Amino acid sequence: MSDANKALTRHFFDRISAGDLSAVDELVSDDYIEHEQVPGLASGKAGTRQLFEMFHAAFDQAALEVDEMIAEGDKVFALVRMTGTQRGEFMGIPATGNTIAVNICDYFRIDNGMLIEHWGVLDAAAMMQQLTAH
Repeated sequence: MSDANKALTRHFFDRISAGDLSAVDELVSDDYIEHEQVPGLASGKAGTRQLFEMFHAAFDQAALEVDEMIAEGDKVFALVRMTGTQRGEFMGIPATGNTIAVNICDYFRIDNGMLIEHWGVLDAAAMMQQLTAH
């Protein structure tokens, strides 16, 4: 079960990185619970899709690269690096042309081959510093 859940999570990140947002439609449960709600976005599955749409609209070469992954039972922890070059507005910050590499810790719960719950921590201070550097 753990290996299958790791493979599902990696597949999700790979498809999102490739700009294939249908991964949200196919791999995220309709009753998905997002514990790290982004202000201004819808809750659950719809908000997750909005977040990735916003990410790809703002960053050229937007990618989520898995550095480490640990799974046990129905849970998967992933240490991920979010990278890209800001070419459009992102969360109120006008395009800077700056490149980012920001660490994210994602923790998913999986059931029947679907992501059903998520907790996450993004290094927001590092992202702000990289976006506003001159």
